[in-house]
Amino acid sequence: MKYKKWSLKEKLEILSASEELGVVEACRKYSVSTGTFYNWKKKYDTHGESGLKVVYDVRSKELKAAEEEIRILRKLLGNKEIELEVQRELLKKKFGTSDPRKI
Repeated sequence: MKYKKWSLKEKLEILSASEELGVVEACRKYSVSTGTFYNWKKKYDTHGESGLKVVYDVRSKELKAAEEEIRILRKLLGNKEIELEVQRELLKKKFGTSDPRKI
């Protein structure tokens, strides 16, 4: 089943229709579950219109940006570790030790 993303305007319209028609009829008319309706109503009662605003798009963009940055940093760290390992191997071959302090 595909979920519908409701806009702020639609949510407010459904909440106002519930006052006129009743909760069950408004939910049937707009094909919204009563659980979803009551979640919206609770958010609206506590935070007003700002509680009903769509915020998941903003968070997901920030999350994607952070994940991309983490991916790049891990790649850089991996490359640096490879370079250090190669340097240790070269020091071991050249001086017989991999500890640069003993040279």
